[in-house]
Order: sequence, then C-alpha cells, then structure tokens
Amino acid sequence: MAQILYTYKDGVYANLTNLCNCRCTFCVRFQHEGIGDAPTLWHKVNPNWEQIKAAVDAFDFTGFKELVFCGYGEPTCALDLMLKTARYVRKTHPELKLRVNTNGLGSLENGRDIVPELAQVLDAVSISLNAPDEADYNKVTRPTLPGAYQAMLDFARECKKKIPDTRMTVVDVLPPEQIEASRKVAESCGIKLRVRHFA
Repeated sequence: MAQILYTYKDGVYANLTNLCNCRCTFCVRFQHEGIGDAPTLWHKVNPNWEQIKAAVDAFDFTGFKELVFCGYGEPTCALDLMLKTARYVRKTHPELKLRVNTNGLGSLENGRDIVPELAQVLDAVSISLNAPDEADYNKVTRPTLPGAYQAMLDFARECKKKIPDTRMTVVDVLPPEQIEASRKVAESCGIKLRVRHFA
C-alpha cells in the first residue's frame, strides 16, 4: 500500500486519495512513482478513515510545524476524509498548522461552497492557478469539469475572505510573460502569487 503520510524536504504531507479532476501536463505523479521518503504514492485502493487514523497515530511529528494535504490526487476529491483528518490532527497535534494544496475545484467537485468547512479546520490554502487565462489553463490543466477556470478563481476569492493565508501558485516551467500575467490575475483576487519549482 502507498504511504498515507510522507515527508519531503522539511515537510510532512497527507496522501489521502489518488482521485483528481485534472490531468496537468506537468504533474509530478506522471514523472515519478513516489516523492521524498515514499517509494510510491499510488494507492491500490484509496485509504479509509481507519487507515488514515492509524497512520496519524503512528507518525512522529516531532520537529514538524505543518501538515499539508497534498499527494498523488486532489485532496478535495476526498473532502469528508480530509475534513475528518484535519479535525483529528487538530485535536491530537494542536501545535501543527494545517494547509491544503489544491487545484481550487473543490466547490465545483462537491456541488457546494466548501470554503466555510475548510476555514473551520485549515490555517492555509495554496491554490494552483497554473495559467493566466482560461484557454491556457484548459490546455495545461486539462480539467474534467466544465467551467473549471472560473470556478477556481471564485474559490480563491472565497478562500481569501475566510482563510487569511491564501496563496496562488504557478510552476516555473511557464514563460516569464505568462508568470507575470498570472501574478496580475492573482492580484485581481487580492492574493499573492508564488512561483513553485517543477519537481
């Protein structure tokens, strides 16, 4: 079975699902079997709550400041499990900050505004902007849901209202002019853009 919790650089991450509603051209899961100390992050079957709880209980969080929901899938495709895990970690490890790395399609995926639920348990949200306009976004991100680009921007604006540490990101494989254009899109949402390195 793939690791549920894994470490990469100085962080600890929760790999709750392999489900995703995008197929990003640059996605690391199409490049490597695993990341960090995880030989593989591909679940044969996505984990259930009992398996996730056992992984949290067995993990030594000493020295870590944050748990990030981010694996070989989109965390909000397993929203109920993510929320339950976050609540449990809040109770058992209150010193940890909780963040989700997301494609921003969680509300579209779940058919409702999920931001109020996220705001109850998360300290930070990092949203993949990926491109400065809808045409390039669809080309790079290849979402399975219609209206994804606008839904992602709407989600980002809602997050900014309720979760102060909201950021948007692009990968440094984009040309400089697209990165700058993406920065302006993020700023139009009142959010700072972070350029992340392609792994």
